Amino acid sequence: MLVEVARVLFAKYGKKEVTMNDIAEASKKGRRTLYTYFNNKEEIYKAVIDKELERVLEKLQLKASENNEPDIKLTNHIITHLDAIKELVTRNGSLRADFFHDIYEVERTRRKIDIKEIAIIREILTDGLEKKVFKRMDPDLSSMIIFYAIKGLEVPYIRQNISTHFENNKSSIVEFVFQGIKRK
Repeated sequence: MLVEVARVLFAKYGKKEVTMNDIAEASKKGRRTLYTYFNNKEEIYKAVIDKELERVLEKLQLKASENNEPDIKLTNHIITHLDAIKELVTRNGSLRADFFHDIYEVERTRRKIDIKEIAIIREILTDGLEKKVFKRMDPDLSSMIIFYAIKGLEVPYIRQNISTHFENNKSSIVEFVFQGIKRK
């Protein structure tokens, strides 16, 4: 509950403007309670980022668990990833500016989620190799390449530089990724 209250405050006012006292008051808990769980505002901010990234991972895991062919799963994964990251940043209002400003902190927090997402992609690729949907490849290396290619589209997608274009051309972008891995 404290993390969600902090998220709402960070989203509304930005991280710099929110104090531990603001979070304690908004949560209707005393500062002592807040300090029982968190040493400082940075720890709460990190917990907010963790929770938000867990939401993204849950969406990706849900898509991966659907009973689809590997190429459809990978397509859904790419689209879900970009849409979920965009939703994460958009839903957090003023936190959006902090997200881009504190990108190194976000990246440090994100590493464990990234590893799990790469494992999801590896699983999809391995399934595609077994079913002969994808060309012969190293699924470990290929999953990392695909992950970082998707991740590289995040900022322009979030900042709307390619969002409208992407919405109109999602299938073309996904097909571009598949050119390197899908059997003809």
